[in-house]
Amino acid sequence: MVLYRLPILILTTSIVYIFISPSEPFVFSLFFKVIPMILIIIYATEQMPPDKNATHWFILIGLCFCIIGDATLHWFIIGLTAFLLGHVSYTLGFIKQRNYSLKKGIAIIPITAFAIWMGIQLLTSLQESGQQHLIIPVIAYITIISTMAFTAILTGNRWAIIGSILFLISDSILSWNMFISSFSIAGDLVMLTYYSAQFLIAHSLFTIVPGTGNTKPIIW
Repeated sequence: MVLYRLPILILTTSIVYIFISPSEPFVFSLFFKVIPMILIIIYATEQMPPDKNATHWFILIGLCFCIIGDATLHWFIIGLTAFLLGHVSYTLGFIKQRNYSLKKGIAIIPITAFAIWMGIQLLTSLQESGQQHLIIPVIAYITIISTMAFTAILTGNRWAIIGSILFLISDSILSWNMFISSFSIAGDLVMLTYYSAQFLIAHSLFTIVPGTGNTKPIIW
């Protein structure tokens, strides 16, 4: 039971923020929003072996940038930049663990196709709404998060793969809701997929073999 205490606490605090905590006042809401991420960072450190390699550190740095993004997303460009740096850190960590195969490499086709389609939708919406100043930051973000998802697939690490795809889904829902067409349950879906993504990426750290470029459990 001790083994699962922290994951259960992460799940509980995530549910509290998504479904129970009030959205006002802002500081109160923000407090409940970052608690699950603080716990996920603690969980990540527990998954890291004493003999850490570069991937362990890059993913931990990525988690720290993401919690900064959580706290500053109200100021969109600042939050977006923090998340972008988080994805850069994840990408660098995943690259260190890459184990290329043709089957994994083919994954670049659907990821690229989705990124292009999403980019076109957002570009059109931003132009129509007069928010051209957001075009370059948003397109840059789509590019880096898609790259992050692809490099996660190259690792063959099931936890990193599922986590990165959930992150891509979460940010796609967020972008669609913000810039294209809002819908009532978007906020809940964004946070459910977001916390799940971060937890799984943190969980992937225990599979990384210290001092090597390999992971223990692989999907391919």
